[in-house]
Amino acid sequence: MNYRRKLIIALGAAPSPLARAQQPKLVYRVGYLTERAPEIEKRWLAAFVEGMAELGYIEGRNVVIEQRHANLRVDKLPELVAELVRMKVDVLVATGGTAVAAKKVTQTIPIVSLSQDPVAFGLAKSLARPGGNVTGVSDYHSAMGTKRLEMLKEIKPSASRIAVFFNSDLPPNVNQLKDLRVAAKTLRLVLDPIDVKRREDIVSALARFGNERIDALLLLPGPSVSSHMPQIAKAALDQRIPAIYTVALWAELGGLISYGTDFYAYYKRAATYVDKILKGAKPSELPIEEPTRFELVVNAATAKALGLEIPQTILVRADRVIK
Repeated sequence: MNYRRKLIIALGAAPSPLARAQQPKLVYRVGYLTERAPEIEKRWLAAFVEGMAELGYIEGRNVVIEQRHANLRVDKLPELVAELVRMKVDVLVATGGTAVAAKKVTQTIPIVSLSQDPVAFGLAKSLARPGGNVTGVSDYHSAMGTKRLEMLKEIKPSASRIAVFFNSDLPPNVNQLKDLRVAAKTLRLVLDPIDVKRREDIVSALARFGNERIDALLLLPGPSVSSHMPQIAKAALDQRIPAIYTVALWAELGGLISYGTDFYAYYKRAATYVDKILKGAKPSELPIEEPTRFELVVNAATAKALGLEIPQTILVRADRVIK
């Protein structure tokens, strides 16, 4: 065999630089950023990890998930994002409003956002074509606000004035309040929006429970509300005010009723976005999904403590009833 033939055979047997470049990465590094504390986030993180496993990504084998928790310290988010960027994560999963901080730090690392409304936050140009480095899933649908008001009216037919805790610094909250105003007119309810941005606002708002007539309470999601949820739930119970929450966790922890996105399915769905991006998809071209699965949870023990009888029309629709 001449030299030229040996060389051709040798070159044919060895992978080309392009072929080597196309080999799948052995271990992916995924950043996971949340504004919540680990004990609150753990159930949703577990859903994400399960979703990843179903797609073939096993933590410690072919994927490492780098977690960063702000513990409701929003001011710490830029520093936490910078840490993940320095670690050169392949994808950054950002929950709640943390994607805003993440996008300010990096416009190159793909971000999978789990937020109320990525367009309202300025993270994407549209749901259909995000156009930047952020894609993901939204946990809000305009119809949910109407449903929550309808449920409060069913639970307390005499209710006419509904207090709404919201944060005017959060664009999705502002948009949701607009939807609620439209729904309230249809239901002949009067909304009393209470802007709660800081701890002092929460304290002041809770003081109103005992001094003013409030028939029911609706809470929009945000760090200030989440960080004071135990105090809010206790104040509502003490003043015998029925309240509806957006996340099942708060009904489980003593709130009366919750109606919102099925967060377990929601976090599992985020894993499919990570999978697509790791396989080469561009976040700018991955449409952001709106929620399709919702969860209604009723705390019967809290209803009894409030002296309320939950209508059968709600109980038959409930995904869970906590005794």
